[in-house]
Amino acid sequence: MKQFKTIKEATQFVGGLSEPSKMPCYSYGLPISHCITGSKLVNIKGSSCEFCYAGRGFYHAYAYTIKPAQQRRLESISKPDWVSAMSFLVNRKEMAYFRWHDAGDLQSFQHLLSIVQIAENCPNTVFWMPTREKKFVNQFLNAFGKFPKNLIVRVSATMRDEKAGDYKNTSTIHEHKKPIGFACKAAENNNECGECRACWDPKIKNISYKFH
Repeated sequence: MKQFKTIKEATQFVGGLSEPSKMPCYSYGLPISHCITGSKLVNIKGSSCEFCYAGRGFYHAYAYTIKPAQQRRLESISKPDWVSAMSFLVNRKEMAYFRWHDAGDLQSFQHLLSIVQIAENCPNTVFWMPTREKKFVNQFLNAFGKFPKNLIVRVSATMRDEKAGDYKNTSTIHEHKKPIGFACKAAENNNECGECRACWDPKIKNISYKFH
């Protein structure tokens, strides 16, 4: 296993990190064109991916720099030393919080296993991962029972105004109906997290985001 010595070296190896200005932490965005479930849902009326934010707004305006970076990250996740590089970065930067993924989603069961290993390697960081790839989540839970305490996996609802299923932590989108569980406050705070860390809190079963 390769031993990384500098932040610059590890950053280049993983293709760089995402830095969403409205979030309190780093993230790791991948191309939405490679979303397994999302690429199907985007064409379904009323789905949670129909108007994917990662395909418009800031992501669209700066696509010339964002897309190449996302592609570099996509190519890096299959490298043997990706887990080592990501673990080094998170620990060396002393990140309190981290998000998987501000764009894109899980690519495979092995990808999920790698993310779990990173969480185990970085016990001082709380990771949040929304995902629509129930297949991989179910496969992991069937094999291992539960995720590390510092990895909050929120299975996301397929359709707007619908529940996400019977999982420990989930997320939904409310449009015409009342929010389910905790309503995200970002819409009232210039679309910023501010001091809120609800998405990273395992005690909050469901986070409901306002459709916009």
